[in-house]
Amino acid sequence: MLRLSVVIPMYNEEAVISENICTLMHVLDKALPSEYEVIAVNDGSTDRTLETVSALCAHYPALRILSHTPNRGKGGTLKEGMTAAMGRFVLFTDSDLAYGTAPILAFLERFEQGDVGMLLGSRALCDDGYAGYSRLRCLMSRVYLAFVKTAAGFRYSDSQCGIKGFENGAAKRLFGDLETNGFAFDLEILLAANAEKLPFCEMPVKVIRHGNSTVHPARDALRMLRDLRKIKKRQKEKQK
Repeated sequence: MLRLSVVIPMYNEEAVISENICTLMHVLDKALPSEYEVIAVNDGSTDRTLETVSALCAHYPALRILSHTPNRGKGGTLKEGMTAAMGRFVLFTDSDLAYGTAPILAFLERFEQGDVGMLLGSRALCDDGYAGYSRLRCLMSRVYLAFVKTAAGFRYSDSQCGIKGFENGAAKRLFGDLETNGFAFDLEILLAANAEKLPFCEMPVKVIRHGNSTVHPARDALRMLRDLRKIKKRQKEKQK
């Protein structure tokens, strides 16, 4: 079994995806030759994202591409990639490599020390985890995360951080049962992990690349609360 699978969800990333995939492959080729795979999952892009990444597969044997239409959302896209992964440790991160590549190897090292089934990135645990955020955006993000944490009853400090990793069996269980296609998928995954008492560790990370965020804390907090109610209702029904 491979040591590592990295899953990258993609939607209309034609402008940046080639450079970011090449950067990632270069780092992993050097650190883990023949011991990893990268799974790029195209979420019904309407630009040339699919064609661009497909061309890269000829140069990188460790790169796989999965694709579907129409657009499903981040949760549905990660479900496809995470359940297809072959690595002992399966990690997802955003296509803009917002947290860089160093945390990927740090997560793998921590996983291979044993005693955890899930590793969660946390900006809240890093002294400069929110560096580069405007004061308003930083405040809104922190309030938003506190709201979600309280509503969900989580122990986790940063439920919405875009880099998370799982032992292969846990990835297949949690994402195989995932029903939330949108951004609230994190809540469903973490509630399920909480329910099965999956051993976890939070890892400090910082955003080093600030892309154009589509998240609006006030609006999306209400949407998350609505989705959270649905998720909790489904979990109660499963437990009956």
